Parts: sequence; C-alpha cells; structure tokens
Amino acid sequence: MSVNGIAEIDITTDSFLGVGAIAALVVVIGLVLVLRTRVRRFSRLGRSIVVLVTTLLVLVGAGAGINAHFDYFRTFGDVMGLPPSDEVELAALLARKDVPDRGVVTTTALPGKRSGFVGRPGTIYVPPAWFARPRPELPVVVLLHGTPGTPQDWLDGGQAAATADAYAAAHDGRAPILVMPDVNGTIDGDSECVDGPGGKVETYLTVDVPSFVEQVFHTAPPGRGWAVAGLSEGGSCSLMLALRHPDLFATFGDYAGLAGPRAGDTNADTDSAVAQLFGGSQQAFAAHEPADLLAARRFPELGGWFEVGDADPEPAAAAGTLVPAARRAGISTCEVVVPGGDHTFALFSQAFSDSLPWMAGRIGAGPPVACPPS
Repeated sequence: MSVNGIAEIDITTDSFLGVGAIAALVVVIGLVLVLRTRVRRFSRLGRSIVVLVTTLLVLVGAGAGINAHFDYFRTFGDVMGLPPSDEVELAALLARKDVPDRGVVTTTALPGKRSGFVGRPGTIYVPPAWFARPRPELPVVVLLHGTPGTPQDWLDGGQAAATADAYAAAHDGRAPILVMPDVNGTIDGDSECVDGPGGKVETYLTVDVPSFVEQVFHTAPPGRGWAVAGLSEGGSCSLMLALRHPDLFATFGDYAGLAGPRAGDTNADTDSAVAQLFGGSQQAFAAHEPADLLAARRFPELGGWFEVGDADPEPAAAAGTLVPAARRAGISTCEVVVPGGDHTFALFSQAFSDSLPWMAGRIGAGPPVACPPS
C-alpha cells in the first residue's frame, strides 16, 4: 500500500480498533515468548520490558478509543499532521487554469491589518466552479473552530471539504467557498471572537478576513452572499457575529454553542465572562449577549440554523432558549436536535452536512431548501 493509502486509512471504525487490540495482544504474547527464549534473567529484565511495552500499548489504545469517541482524527494522515491530498500553496491555486474534479484546499496567512490580531494560518476551500474563466463571484461560508482547536479542525474532524465536495458534485461543481480562520491565536486560547484581552478578534473576523478573501478570491461581497457558522465556541461566535453584523453575514449556523460569550463551559457563568472577556464592563457584555440582542431588535433578513445533541446539556439548554427568541425576532430559524448527540466531531460534522444545502440556498450557491421538520 502507498504512503497516501496508509494515510487515508480510517482509524475510528470498530473494525480498525478491534484489529488493533488483537495486534497489540499478539505483540505482547510474542514478546514474552521471545524474551523467555533469549533472556536468561527473564524474571527481572523480561518482565520490565513486557510491562513497559504493555503500558505503551494500553496508552495508545486508550488514546485511540478517546479519539474514536470524539471522532476527531479520522485517518493516519490526520494523526501525523499531513496536509490533505488536495491541498496546495496559495500561489499555485491562483495560477491553476484547469477545472479540477473536486475542490482544492489551501492554507495561508490571513493578515490582521486593521485589528492587529496575529492569528495562525487560515484554511480555505474553493469548489471546482471557482476555476472557471471568467472567475465567478461565489458566496462564502466562514467556518469557526472551538477551543482547544485550530482552523484545520474543520477539515479533519469536521470533514468540511468532503461535505462541500459532495454538494458541489450534485450542483455542477458549484458550492460556497469555505473560509476557516483562526479565532484564538493559540491552541488553548479562548477569545470568544470579541475585541478583548485575546486581541481584536471581532474586528479581525468582520474587517480583515472579509477584505482579504474578497480581494484575493473575487467572491461575492459580504452581505447576502456570506454566512458564518461554527462548532462549540465557534457556534456561539457565529450567532453573536451575525446579530452584531447582519450587514456582513445574512446567515449563520450555531452547532452546539453556548448561550453567548463565556469564559467557562456553562451558560450561567456570566460573571467570569464579564471579568475576563470584557474588562469588567457589564455594558460591553450585554452588547454581545445574543439573548439581549434578540430582545432589543428584529432581524427579518437573517437566517439561522441551530443544531445540537440532546446528550449535550449546556448547548442544548442554550438552543432551547435561543431558538424561540430568534423566531420572535423575525429570524428564519431552523432547529435540529440529534438524538444521543454529544459534544463531538461526529455531531459537528453532521451539523455542517445537514445545514450546508440550506445555507447554500440562502446565500446563492444553490437552490433554496426548506428547514427540516423540528
């Protein structure tokens, strides 16, 4: 099997984990037999080696099991940090003249010229239709990751490129451009996408990123042709950004986000958010809190998709409050509650797959699609 073939092996399936467990057992038994034959003082040295190897295999197995639960790294390539087979340098993408069979991914710096925010490189997916001449002004979906996390999460656990490719294949190569920027600066940062101690991330996402993307990729201008969606922290961010900037984002997707910007993992802990994200300003917090924004005005041009698992208590509670509030505020609102769904990439990737046809229809990348039954 080639290196690429090995890199694409799915490591989250029950069959893979079962074969791995059997292989580990065979390794331990074989090691015991070899040591008994080759090492005279097996009782001391041999046992130490067996214990060490067994411990390592148990740790690797536990890690594989945890990964399978959260459905994050799906292949050996993901674990090894290898770029997707369809990823190219930005210059090569811009210079390409043929139309590929599927979308192409590039990773590039998204400069924070106005905000001063220094983010990690962002990831961008362009569908086959983008390579036509003249360039079409395609719509955009901005996808925001969570914490801990990176923009690459949307390609690995989130399977965003594969989902967009499937959509494009059914629509003559046409799909939204996917823009996956950094929102935290570090793997464990938690900016909540506001202009705060973590940097001017809201300005970065609403000024710097749209300016770069529109200029380089000649997309549809921000507004009716742009959507913002995210998982976990990114879901809360997407709702907040759309409510504060409906002139930039006419559609949003909130996948298992909390009730708003939070410094912790619960909806009720607003005190820490006020202190850590807004410098103690209750007024600034209220200006970013979705429930307050929804109560203060109507958003008849906005559309929103909420998706959450019923085994994910805090995000489920947030959706239970925000969905009716969004509908009262005039937002065209879709709601999906996944039975047994938890706070994992299985839920996040499903949510994007579920919502993409609806979002694409709203922003002009495909035909209109109705919300699924609640």
